[in-house]
Amino acid sequence: MNPKPKTRNPKPKTCFGLIRHGQTLWNAEKRIQGQADSPLSEQGREMAWAWGKQLAAMGWNRILMSDLGRVQETGQLVNRTLRLPLFNDARLREQDWGAWSGWTLPELFGRRQHEIRQQEELGWAFRPPGGESRVEVLARAQEAILAAHHRWPGENILVICHEGIIKCLLYDVCTRKFLPSEPRLIKGYQLHLLRVEADQLLLDQANALSLWTP
Repeated sequence: MNPKPKTRNPKPKTCFGLIRHGQTLWNAEKRIQGQADSPLSEQGREMAWAWGKQLAAMGWNRILMSDLGRVQETGQLVNRTLRLPLFNDARLREQDWGAWSGWTLPELFGRRQHEIRQQEELGWAFRPPGGESRVEVLARAQEAILAAHHRWPGENILVICHEGIIKCLLYDVCTRKFLPSEPRLIKGYQLHLLRVEADQLLLDQANALSLWTP
C-alpha cells in the first residue's frame, strides 16, 4: 500500500489595517507632498495620539510604516498607546509627484489644468512629470504587503502609510480604473481592512472605522 503524499499546510491568512498619516502642515496648505516631506501639524499630532487609543482594542501584533518623516511621526505617537514592534518599508512611500511636488492644488490647476486633466483620464497610467505612475506605486505596495505576509503569517498588522498607497491597493482589489468619473471609494482618515490568503490580496472592508479628527 502506497502512503498518501504529504500536503503542505498553507500559510494562515494575514490581516492588514491601513491608515494614512496624520495631517501635516502641507496638507493644511493643500500642498502636494509626494516623497517630499512636511511635519505633522498640531492637529495632526492630536489625531495620531487619539488614534492609538482608538485602535488599542483591535489586537494588532506590530506596526509597519513608510519611512517618510510624517508617517514616522504618526507611528511614534500612535505607538505611545499600542506599544508594538515598529518596522519600516520604503516601498510604502507615497507616489513620487516629480516636478509637481511642493505645488499647491490651486497652483497646479491654475498653471497646468489641461495637463492635469489629461493625466487624470489616463487612470492607472497617471504620471506626474518626472514622477511615478500609479501602476508602479501599486507594484511596490503589493510587494511590501506580500513580504510582510511571508515574514509574519497569521498576524494582524497595522500599516501606516499614505493616501496614494491606500488608493492603489484598494482600487486594484476592487478592479477600479482610477478614472475621475468613478464614484468615490474611500473616505478621509479611515481604517481599511485587507487580508492576504494564498498570496492574494483581498478586501475585507473599506472605511471600516472612522478615525478621530478634531
